[in-house]
Amino acid sequence: MAYFYLTLAIIAEVIATSSLRATEEFTKPIPTLIMVIGYGLAFYFMTLALRTLPLGFTYAVWSGLGIVLISVIGIIFYDERLDLAAALGMGMIIAGVMIIQLFSKIVKH
Repeated sequence: MAYFYLTLAIIAEVIATSSLRATEEFTKPIPTLIMVIGYGLAFYFMTLALRTLPLGFTYAVWSGLGIVLISVIGIIFYDERLDLAAALGMGMIIAGVMIIQLFSKIVKH
């Protein structure tokens, strides 16, 4: 169940962060409300995940996957482009999360 909560936390954080640009410096009420609710849900679900998952692991997965997903949303919705260095760096983030998940003793397998 902890991984389900962590997934919900990541999705909520990605939605909140994606709406930041649309708030236009908090002058647009609907995107601002989406952002506030999204971050609130993200932290709530993260606390539920932390009942059983270690803090360092949880934060590494949450932030790492969040970075990658936000970058994908930037490419799709905001016409942003990644250069080779950014793409390689994100690949290393994904690899790092996978290494932690597969081989680390901090996570019960």
